[in-house]
Amino acid sequence: QVQLVESGGGLVQAGGSLRLSCAATGIISSINVMAWYRQAPGKQRELVALITRSDITNYADSVKGRFTISRDNAKNTVYLQMYSLKPEDTAVYYCAADVPATYGTNRYWGQGTQVTVSS
Repeated sequence: QVQLVESGGGLVQAGGSLRLSCAATGIISSINVMAWYRQAPGKQRELVALITRSDITNYADSVKGRFTISRDNAKNTVYLQMYSLKPEDTAVYYCAADVPATYGTNRYWGQGTQVTVSS
């Protein structure tokens, strides 16, 4: 089992920045991939960024060059640094952790944190 707790969301003006944090507890040594997803009202949840056990990162095209995912292994925490925020970045941001299972992968989710970007 893995538990994830996000923090750092809030209200920011367009062009501003925020840093989201995701603290993981539980069987964290088994986590292969950690990621940030977001879901805007009326839209499907989408992948924003991910980081693998080997520190390989990947980003959605819409956030490349503006967002950075990183992690602090000593704190068991993953971060999403967001710069040059746009109103279209407004969404609930969720942290996710993928853990290998006997048949496939188990994905764990945090409770989400709201990010609102005003124009």
